Amino acid sequence: MALRAVRRLASCSRQGRLLLPSPAPAPAPCNRTEAPAAAFLHSHATSFGYKQVREEEKSKLVGNVFSSVASSYDLMNDLMSVGLHRLWKDRLVSKLNPFPGMKHLDVAGGTGDVAFRVLERIKSVSHRAMQGTLTDTEEDTHIYVCDINPNMLNVGKKRAAERGYSGEHCLSWIQGDAEALSFEDGSMDGYTIAFGIRNVTHIEKALAEAYRVLKRGGRFLCLELSHVDVPVFKEIYDVYSFSVVPTMGELVADDRQSYQYLVESIRRFPNQEKFAQMIQEAGFQRVEYENLVGGVVAIHSGLKL
Repeated sequence: MALRAVRRLASCSRQGRLLLPSPAPAPAPCNRTEAPAAAFLHSHATSFGYKQVREEEKSKLVGNVFSSVASSYDLMNDLMSVGLHRLWKDRLVSKLNPFPGMKHLDVAGGTGDVAFRVLERIKSVSHRAMQGTLTDTEEDTHIYVCDINPNMLNVGKKRAAERGYSGEHCLSWIQGDAEALSFEDGSMDGYTIAFGIRNVTHIEKALAEAYRVLKRGGRFLCLELSHVDVPVFKEIYDVYSFSVVPTMGELVADDRQSYQYLVESIRRFPNQEKFAQMIQEAGFQRVEYENLVGGVVAIHSGLKL
């Protein structure tokens, strides 16, 4: 009964998608002062929450955060979102529409939450189509989980073993940087990143790498905590974010500071329209986003055509 109520909440809280037009050709370069919006986007490259840090420091600081919270990461996600993060990830994977034989890359997905969903969806499709018979197409399926933090990857590998996936030849765990991926150009059918892109030092570089590794026709999908615009709801959300979440982190994970950073990093992240523009500027087309729970989270998508 409670689960049905949660599902209704998630469903009723969706807002319409915004389909953005294809970007116009870039004007010829000229010498001029950077526009305020562009300056804000570039300033994010040196922010760690509300603090300004050197670029070379940010990845180390973010790494420390996730090393600290790795063991309690999934539990805290359940508590902070009242379990809704599971439905949000289900929605992300449903928009991906996985298929047998696909090569998929999940970035910043160390605990395996998204990768397991992709794998289960592919297995479900294969079973329905072939009545349980393993096909050559299914054998070609490969899902790569890439995360810069080894502690998060270790959590994912442990969870994979608990789910009986440790022997899966189609599931690989790669330690790597979203801004400098080790995969070949045009090698992936799909790319997902959930609750990770706001933690990179240069969002533009991560988007460029996503575009590079995708095949023509490949889909980019990003699930990220975003910006609430409904005034009364925003006030309640701000109180919850800045008062409840850090306290919860202190009580459950014995780490208030990391969850204070989490809240601050959300506020520093570009809003839905600005982020959609960045995705377009990376080369993606048919860019759109879908708000869930009034903009608490948003799913952005784009195609490499």
